[in-house]
Amino acid sequence: MTTLLTGGSGVVGRAVLQELVSRDREVRALVRSEAAAATVAMLGAEPVRGDILDYVSIASAMNGCDVVYHVAGHNEMCPADPSILFRVNVDGSRNTLRAAAASGVRRMVFTSSAAALGETHGSVGTEISPHRGWFLSDYERSKHEAEQALLSERCEVEVVVVNPSSVQGPGRATGTGKLFLDLLNGDLPAVIESRFSIVDIEDCARGHLLAEEKGIAGERYVLSGFTLTTTEALQLLQELTGLELRLPRLPRCLVGGAASAAELGYRALQRRPPFCREMIRVLSFGHSYDGSKASRRLGLEYRPARETMRRTIEWFEQEGLVSRDLPGLSH
Repeated sequence: MTTLLTGGSGVVGRAVLQELVSRDREVRALVRSEAAAATVAMLGAEPVRGDILDYVSIASAMNGCDVVYHVAGHNEMCPADPSILFRVNVDGSRNTLRAAAASGVRRMVFTSSAAALGETHGSVGTEISPHRGWFLSDYERSKHEAEQALLSERCEVEVVVVNPSSVQGPGRATGTGKLFLDLLNGDLPAVIESRFSIVDIEDCARGHLLAEEKGIAGERYVLSGFTLTTTEALQLLQELTGLELRLPRLPRCLVGGAASAAELGYRALQRRPPFCREMIRVLSFGHSYDGSKASRRLGLEYRPARETMRRTIEWFEQEGLVSRDLPGLSH
């Protein structure tokens, strides 16, 4: 049977698509543009025009499919119009599940986010963490609401949820990946002391397929390989690259005030701010996630931090994204 994948031209979706194709799966990928169609076709999938906000088109794309991987979503900090996050992440996910049910799909793997766990400050987030009751960002709220919508929907489709932490590796130069890149290029004058959890992009993709194969319907599986503090991340990057990365730590209150001022100023000019209050709130809060359930129940093995960070840096260099020499990186 054919597998339908949404979001196949995105960072995570592309990795999932490659993993499916490597296992000789027949994959149909939902696309909205010619560029996306060319990308998924190059990776070995059949591009099918459709949009998760258009029920008819996605139901048509699912015709004859047994499994759906719903990876598509909108990830943005401080959008000028937050409603797009809820339309895509909540309404689009609900549309996808209802179309799957109407099309006779057996199982759906939904790509949520570890941010949806809503763990309390200083705790380690797990699949059963009690939610703190408030949200750090509109993105976090939208992914939490999408999960709730899918898991509460009464239908015959078996829904398995995966919650990746920050996805890093070849192909990722946005989000936290851009922070790493800015560090390497000397474009980050200071940092905030925090902590963050990471999953290697290839481990994340394999976790999706294992969730389809072994996951229990209605359950979550956090995909998270390791956690680093800001200090530990700087030390590891120094060891891998040979660069001196001794950056000052800024007080959170100072950064928060600067973010507020920058956001107001850029909004007044109708321009996108380079950083904003939501971004600083998320970074200051810090996250640590436990991905061991995916290891115990699904058999997922994670790469160590050093390997993931080395692969990421090497990809940055290959893509010409690093603007200075990295004396410690062996080639």
